Amino acid sequence: MSIHLTALPILLPLIGGVLILFARSSGLALQRKLNLLLTATLIVVAVNLLDTAASGVHQVYLLGNWPAPFGIVLVLDKLSALMLLMTALLAFAALCYGISENTDKQGEHFHALFQIQLFGLNGAFLTGDLFNLFVFFEVLLLASYGLLLHGGGRLRTKSGLHYVIINLIGSSLFLFAVGTLYGVTGTLNIADMAAKMAAVDVMDQGIVGAAALLLLVVFGIKAAIFPLYLWLPGAYAHTSAPVAALFAIMTKVGLYAIIRVHGTVFAEQAGSLTAIHAEVLLVLGMITLLMAALGVIAARALREQVAYLILASVATLLIGIGINQQQALAATLYYLIHSTFIGGALFLLADIIVQSRGSVADKFRSAPAMSSSVLVGSIYLVAAVAMVGMPPLSGFFGKVLLLEAALNHNGFAWIFAAVLLGSLLMVIAMARSGSMLFYQTQQTTKTDGRALNNKAFIVMLLLLFTSPLLVIFAHPVSSFTAAVADQLFNTDAYIQAVLNQPVSSGKR
Repeated sequence: MSIHLTALPILLPLIGGVLILFARSSGLALQRKLNLLLTATLIVVAVNLLDTAASGVHQVYLLGNWPAPFGIVLVLDKLSALMLLMTALLAFAALCYGISENTDKQGEHFHALFQIQLFGLNGAFLTGDLFNLFVFFEVLLLASYGLLLHGGGRLRTKSGLHYVIINLIGSSLFLFAVGTLYGVTGTLNIADMAAKMAAVDVMDQGIVGAAALLLLVVFGIKAAIFPLYLWLPGAYAHTSAPVAALFAIMTKVGLYAIIRVHGTVFAEQAGSLTAIHAEVLLVLGMITLLMAALGVIAARALREQVAYLILASVATLLIGIGINQQQALAATLYYLIHSTFIGGALFLLADIIVQSRGSVADKFRSAPAMSSSVLVGSIYLVAAVAMVGMPPLSGFFGKVLLLEAALNHNGFAWIFAAVLLGSLLMVIAMARSGSMLFYQTQQTTKTDGRALNNKAFIVMLLLLFTSPLLVIFAHPVSSFTAAVADQLFNTDAYIQAVLNQPVSSGKR
């Protein structure tokens, strides 16, 4: 594989977003075709990159042919390749759903913003230095602002304002943290910073530790960690369905950044600063899980409930990262794959229910029976079982793997209590919601809901089908996530691959 293919997940959506802007004058049909083609191409590229990364060799791309740490680097490993493929697959499903539901007709620039969003996401997954992580964060956030508000509306604007304000605060804190780390270590390259951690003066360790925790706050805002999660339910519940489905990967960017930055910079070579984030993450993860479970119970509408379910899945992932063990990280990555696709599918299913119930929408109150209620209700049952982690679907497998890994942790009793209690509360809430939506219906044949959109329904089913697939292929998938975790814990290999990558021959 050409090393230049590593940069393609960034270049393709960037160029594609510009092309779509120029295509506006030719009509919406051309924009749709370009967006579908670009996103489908991203899937092909991501599959090739995952195949390359599976060898276990870090692919380091030196932009401008400047050696690290002086130049900008892109780093492809198993984790970043996995995140690229997940993003591309989820984006393609969300895009197909949006086109089938004509979501892109509700406002301007949907398709251009969609590609710029992918540009920011892919850049965040591939970058090898902190400042460019900040840059890609800002790009994906700017695009998400536009997508979140696409179509307008009072509730969407209100929740969007909260989203913008808290993320602007996070961006400011990011710069403070990055500036502090640069002032102490003299570098922004993640690998170089990790290598220099062992030599940090004792007098500077307090400053570095404070910067590390400040970065944790920043990434916590992106991942929606307690008490920084209050923006998520409103933002995700009130935006359009395809955007909410795509946003299922957004919180994972914050989690990825924690794994990549804290897991590399504050690994064993950091001395007294090793795993400075782990205990904090574990405690906050358990609190976030219980708060999310209470939010699932207290939700007054289905889309709000799904938003809290996304928050609960993030909290479960935080617990896995906080355990800070290789086995736990492998289980976390398995659950990350599950929660991303099933979360996206649930947002699409919630929108289908909204359209079917008409003016009652997704509110938890009695309404006339929706069209195709038996079919939609059956799918709701499958989705609920998958999301709350009941057998026999992948959510159950992910939680079992995580709890098995937790047995080796000193706080295993607290972890078990938080995960099992949270799951119980979510089971009760989802059962109550299903009863209200599909059984407590009014005895009338009149409904202002519309008939089932078969194309949109199929797209949702394809996303939901990832759960049984993760069960059928549980062994190879869990083996792969174990290999990813093994590579992530081998921080020396990452550091050496980046810092020893030679420049290519010829003129720079």
